[in-house]
Amino acid sequence: MSRETLEIVQRTDWESIEMRIAFQCAPFIAGLKISNLLIFRSDELDELKHILKQAGISYFVLAVMDGKVVVLVFDRYRLEAYLQEGKVRQVFRDMGYQDFSLGKLLLVFRLRYEGYLMQKQEFPHEMGLLLGYPVEDVEGFIFNRGRNCLYTGYWKVYKDLPEKMLLFHKFEKARDAVVQLSFRGIGIGEIIRKRLLVQSVCLN
Repeated sequence: MSRETLEIVQRTDWESIEMRIAFQCAPFIAGLKISNLLIFRSDELDELKHILKQAGISYFVLAVMDGKVVVLVFDRYRLEAYLQEGKVRQVFRDMGYQDFSLGKLLLVFRLRYEGYLMQKQEFPHEMGLLLGYPVEDVEGFIFNRGRNCLYTGYWKVYKDLPEKMLLFHKFEKARDAVVQLSFRGIGIGEIIRKRLLVQSVCLN
């Protein structure tokens, strides 16, 4: 996080839903990530839905519990394409999934995630795949029970560290760019329309 972004974070009015969306999922907004989680107060859900719809962002409510709401935001085309990859489908198959359409996957996952939140089931590690993490890192996390990773960034890395470090660096640049644009009063939808400009900043 750059000094300018840190200063913005320190003096920001965090009542702004758009600003919190920008901060929580900047790499997704910049088009560098295919999905992301948003966590808000449950009484903010209607306003959050409105903002996401206005911005043209696909979303799925995973849980509403203890005054909080967890929402998956995603690029439908890219997430569907990722979930159809052979290795990704195999992991889901190994976890007991039978229907690999996005809608059915999300419905089954929501039940498992709610079970985890109610402390009735183990954490559903397939969340990593729904967040677009590389399948080798999701498998590495499961096999190692979260230990022995090469690096911890936006997720725990188990393979191809230099490549992932470069990607994490782009994510950080995206956060700087998106948060700064949001702080200047530019809406999430407009930032998405400026994605190519934001991505060019991330490459520098």
